[in-house]
Amino acid sequence: MNVIVRPETVRDQEAIRRVNELAFGRPAEAVIVDTLRGSTTYVPELSVVAEADGQIVGYALFSEVTVRGQPGSWTLVALGPIAVLPEFQKQEIGRQLIETGLKRAAELGYGAAVLIGHPTYYPRFGFVPASRFGLKSTFQVPDDVFMARLLRPDGLDGIAGTVIYPPPFG
Repeated sequence: MNVIVRPETVRDQEAIRRVNELAFGRPAEAVIVDTLRGSTTYVPELSVVAEADGQIVGYALFSEVTVRGQPGSWTLVALGPIAVLPEFQKQEIGRQLIETGLKRAAELGYGAAVLIGHPTYYPRFGFVPASRFGLKSTFQVPDDVFMARLLRPDGLDGIAGTVIYPPPFG
């Protein structure tokens, strides 16, 4: 199977909605994506699809989040949602989406990425508990579930505080 990871286009939006709904078994993540597209935190280059034989089989979104700390605030990117159609899971498509998104985020100049996710899956991509960098989440999640990854060696130098997700994440 030949998989191409590329930025989403307008004509992909219905397929992206379907991938999120089927992967999560509910519409919540699809609604988050649709809402973020109209916000200032949406970065088109960081909304990527995995296409196999002309079909959208996976999707990942990296959107901007704000770190509020002392003495100011900074912008990072957050991964999520990421979804792969159930019949295409466990075929490295998620890995391709994550690696492509992280590479593009670094190329765009972001210093770090954060996420809320499974503590045994995301460390393979370099994510560690965000608390190691002095970051905390507004969401009440275990320490090992809220993670961060540097996108450049100095990506979090002088940055610490609370990560504020955009309102669609509620």
